[in-house]
Amino acid sequence: MTARCLIAGNWKMNGTLAEALSFADGLTALSNDGSSGVEVALMPPYTLLHSLRSVLADKGVQLGAQNVYTECNGAYTGSISTAMLKDAGCKYVILGHSERRNTIGEGNALIRRKLDAVWAEGLVPILCIGELLEERESNHTNDVLKAQLSILTAADADKPLVVAYEPVWAIGTGKTATPEQVVETHAFVHEVLVDLGADRQVLYGGSVNGSNAQQLLHSAGVDGALVGGASLQAASFMQIIEAAK
Repeated sequence: MTARCLIAGNWKMNGTLAEALSFADGLTALSNDGSSGVEVALMPPYTLLHSLRSVLADKGVQLGAQNVYTECNGAYTGSISTAMLKDAGCKYVILGHSERRNTIGEGNALIRRKLDAVWAEGLVPILCIGELLEERESNHTNDVLKAQLSILTAADADKPLVVAYEPVWAIGTGKTATPEQVVETHAFVHEVLVDLGADRQVLYGGSVNGSNAQQLLHSAGVDGALVGGASLQAASFMQIIEAAK
């Protein structure tokens, strides 16, 4: 892929305003001219988006959201729209994260509707895919990933999209896919994307940290990382960014 390596931090349901501002203070300013070859984005909780907008921009960090609803506005208590995210300064939106799929029960049909909403607002979706441990152990990883990517069509080929491969068994568990598993699976994902009309950046996610980032990020087919716990502290997040460079 010719696009810059993308390092995206997903804070999930973590972070107060004081913690977020302290985190931003600990970030080293990044180059916006592309010379580093790395783009950095942060996905904090919705409550922090407006407060972090200018702070992160000054650091050269893009802003993103962890999820979104399908409608522009209306009586959808507790939901947030693409227009609201754009107004808050977001560029990226995570969709289909395993915690949304497996804990909350979001399926392909709903995720597809969210994709369309994100594209309609001019934002960039980060589509998460990944298999459960039992699916990996029963050799169904490729079947699962292909089914999750089946929401894409050839008509989407010219739309902005990032894919994040996150083996569910490696998210927050301390387990990480082996370099061989990462290379093999990323090659398959790139192949499926080409068959669907266009290759994309494919990030790896799943207990990425400062110790394993160097090896993971320089594996064939890996175009960046979606980072969970290690993105909560500026020092550990900067280690991953430096490894990407």
